[in-house]
Amino acid sequence: MTRSVYVTGIDRGDGRQVVELGVMELLTRQVDRVGVFRPLVHHRPDRLFDLLRSRYRLTQDPATVYGMDYHEASALQAERGTDELVSQLVDRFHAVARDYEVVLVLGTDFAATQLPDELALNARLANEFGASVIPVVGGKGQPAESVRAEARNAFRAYDGLGCDVLAMVVNRVAAEDRAAIAERLTARLPVPCYVLPDEPALAAPTVSQITHALGATVVLGDDAGFARDALDFVFGGAMLPNFLNALTPGCLVVTPGDRADLVIGALAAHSAGTPPIAGVLLTLDERPSDAILTLAARLAPGTPVISVPGTSFPTAAELFALEGKLNAATPRKAETALGLFERHVDTADLLRRVSVARSGRVTPMMFEHELLEQARADRRRVVLPEGTEERVLRAADVLLRRGVCDLTLLGDVETIRKKAADLGMDLGDSQLIDPQTSELRDSFAEKYARLRAHKGVTVELAYDVVSDVNYFGTLMVEEGLADGMVSGSVHSTAATIRPAFEIIKTKPEASIVSSVFFMCLADKVLVYGDCAVNPDPNAEQLADIAVQSAATAARFGVEPRIAMLSYSTGTSGSGADVDKVREATKLVRESRPELRIEGPIQYDAAVEPSVAATKLPGSEVAGQATVLIFPDLNTGNNTYKAVQRSAGAVAVGPVLQGLRKPVNDLSRGALVSDIVNTVAITAIQSQPQPESQELPA
Repeated sequence: MTRSVYVTGIDRGDGRQVVELGVMELLTRQVDRVGVFRPLVHHRPDRLFDLLRSRYRLTQDPATVYGMDYHEASALQAERGTDELVSQLVDRFHAVARDYEVVLVLGTDFAATQLPDELALNARLANEFGASVIPVVGGKGQPAESVRAEARNAFRAYDGLGCDVLAMVVNRVAAEDRAAIAERLTARLPVPCYVLPDEPALAAPTVSQITHALGATVVLGDDAGFARDALDFVFGGAMLPNFLNALTPGCLVVTPGDRADLVIGALAAHSAGTPPIAGVLLTLDERPSDAILTLAARLAPGTPVISVPGTSFPTAAELFALEGKLNAATPRKAETALGLFERHVDTADLLRRVSVARSGRVTPMMFEHELLEQARADRRRVVLPEGTEERVLRAADVLLRRGVCDLTLLGDVETIRKKAADLGMDLGDSQLIDPQTSELRDSFAEKYARLRAHKGVTVELAYDVVSDVNYFGTLMVEEGLADGMVSGSVHSTAATIRPAFEIIKTKPEASIVSSVFFMCLADKVLVYGDCAVNPDPNAEQLADIAVQSAATAARFGVEPRIAMLSYSTGTSGSGADVDKVREATKLVRESRPELRIEGPIQYDAAVEPSVAATKLPGSEVAGQATVLIFPDLNTGNNTYKAVQRSAGAVAVGPVLQGLRKPVNDLSRGALVSDIVNTVAITAIQSQPQPESQELPA
């Protein structure tokens, strides 16, 4: 029977979308096929479903998501009664449930629905669907005692109507009241109660949303600028010095269009990062001259400047009525929402209470979810030497919003701040360091000179070397000032990993540094090694790569079954290349008899059971290999790229192994998501390894 979770409320304005998004994240972490059903809808398409569909790559036909619209439901209930309404909605729900392992049900929104006793209708639908319920109570602007009473009443209401209440969520409470409310409710309710503070960035409209709502004309700006949140509104009328003192981070400046001094002053402040603003809204249908606009575009490229015909007062009334919304066009709000949910909800316990059996399939999304969760469980610090690069900054934004790890960004500090401001990013408590001016440079130079004295490196020469961001970042890792490093989005592999070879060096048990890619196929994850570092390893090195790759696989939840790949299987072939693989397999069996390994073996026999049954019947690896070791870099690198491009696999890596401390390299074509995944992997590598994942020595 399909498991379903019904997220509902008691009134409007509870910010329930945060919980719906968070629950969807949990469900997709466990199973491959998650359906969505909204019994009643105001408008189609529905903005939350559009967000879920884009973010979680849902293939569900949108026509099956909705039961019916509120007008239809109201008319049906009035003419034929509640039983008929419920009956039709149950039929439509089961049409979805038949095709999915679990269904997330999005309850009614209590917004001008004209339905009597909407809470009871949600409770009945949940019972008829066989769904467990998570009620959400909004606490914005309410005193703590009122919030506690409302949460208790909501639990009693749904529990009294026969619902299986999984947990309660109280959302949007004052940050200073959160802990006290949580403590009192935990003591008074028989189910967990998670309390989320109000997050201003979620309620803040983006500049794009403001532009659309006001019907404003775009004067300047790019997509990144229009994605910024307007966290505050500052109305310009004062003289420039007083006006500049009134600016706040993330504010939207509202000023008459003929005040060129305030426009240029606001954009100059943004350019200097004191403070970064969301944009400028011009009123009175006035626009500065072309010369002023040209200067504005050069001062703060991409920063939005928009214009409306009205005066400041009616414009202010419209602005203060706006509230940010989660939708497919606001992915950064989604990251903020998920970070909020994951910080304040015991996700492991909630997932246990939902009791959805983990799917036997492992999709790319499930693997990526697991990486972020594993990294977040023991938060570490990762240094990013390419701190001025846009893709790295965008990845940092995701990592910080999700609370995955702490970050150190290297580069010119003012450049980092300016680029972050242009992207509308808040770097929070991230550490920003310029290696050229850092007080660490002297001590790092002395350290590097000692390490490389046998190569004739002096302190003077080392002083120049350690100003390089990759050397500086590597020394931070070596000295324990960071737990790991990720670089390579604009640097070559050699420039990224050479400092690690010189400074961090290999683990005592590893003879070489090697790499793996996690190849996320449609239904499983395979580990490919070595596809990035060693051109032509000998038998001993190949054996070391196999052992290292098995340990890496186990560390990331892939049960290691090792295939030592060659162009022949078993004893069918001979020659130097096959003999090398055969010898490497023998060495692994002798040194690590507990590892399951087969070789030499061809790729098809390694992964396809029908081929394995013919070529190597009875093998415990053939046909079900998870760790595939290539005989040389030429074969490995081409194979991973062929599978990535032709089979649509997601390739995560390269992940370096064998170093004493983790340093990882990025492809220069890395996407933001690739950088996020690699940083998460690096953070996990730096965590103490659980005994259950250690391979016997």
